[in-house]
Amino acid sequence: QEDVPPLFAPAGGGGGGGHDGGFELAEDATYGGAVAVWQAEVRRGRENCAARGLDDTSPFMGGEVTLRWIYVHMIGEYARHCGHADLIRERIDGRTGV
Repeated sequence: QEDVPPLFAPAGGGGGGGHDGGFELAEDATYGGAVAVWQAEVRRGRENCAARGLDDTSPFMGGEVTLRWIYVHMIGEYARHCGHADLIRERIDGRTGV
């Protein structure tokens, strides 16, 4: 229930409706910077969840979800993005499978 701004605002401060949908890469972006932001977000998430049980609920998009649902959703999101990265890697080196 925190009211926080997005980590990365779309170019021009709009609603992310541009070609890259708000995922434009800043000119000063670095791998190290991205990892640092990700690690800080993971730390914050762990702090927020430490005192909660899996069946505790929070408001989400007009409804209520459990912490368990959030964890399962995040696992699915990570898996999907890892799959995207694997498809890109396959196109680069031609290898498939494990």
